[in-house]
Amino acid sequence: MARSFADIGDIVRGRDLYRGGNNKRRQQLDENLQKIFTQIYNDVTSGKNVDKAKERYKDTKNYFQLREDWWDANRSTVWEAITCNAQGNTYFRATCNSGDNRGGAQANHYCRCDDGKKTGKSETDQVPTYFDYVPQYLRWFEEWAEDFCRKRKKKIENAIKNCRGEKGKERYCS
Repeated sequence: MARSFADIGDIVRGRDLYRGGNNKRRQQLDENLQKIFTQIYNDVTSGKNVDKAKERYKDTKNYFQLREDWWDANRSTVWEAITCNAQGNTYFRATCNSGDNRGGAQANHYCRCDDGKKTGKSETDQVPTYFDYVPQYLRWFEEWAEDFCRKRKKKIENAIKNCRGEKGKERYCS
């Protein structure tokens, strides 16, 4: 889930490096996002502080700053939308600070982590991942490395199992 969340963040912010697959569908997505952020830009620059907003969001071609600000403001809602109906341990990593200075706690039973503040909002307000701020190519590398290690471990286990005779004695394997 954290990787999907991060991928959504890259797409929304216009940072997605992946250009494979169906180019027509990708183009439709880019056009729809362009329309959405054009509308948001028009709304933001027509209210109070017009000059300040226009100065901040100068890039009216791709709206990179506006997209970044939108993501920062709405990432917790996006996280909630993709995780709150997820069953069991779909989000599997130790993700929240458990508060006991012993490391992370699971966020399996919560959509978010407890931020420790009593603000009147839910006590579980924090998105339990910052994967969306890790550059995409590093996430891809980590995913590849995890996959490689998982496959390597399985191959080693199979080799050990298949290259042992009765009572664990070695036998010739090629």
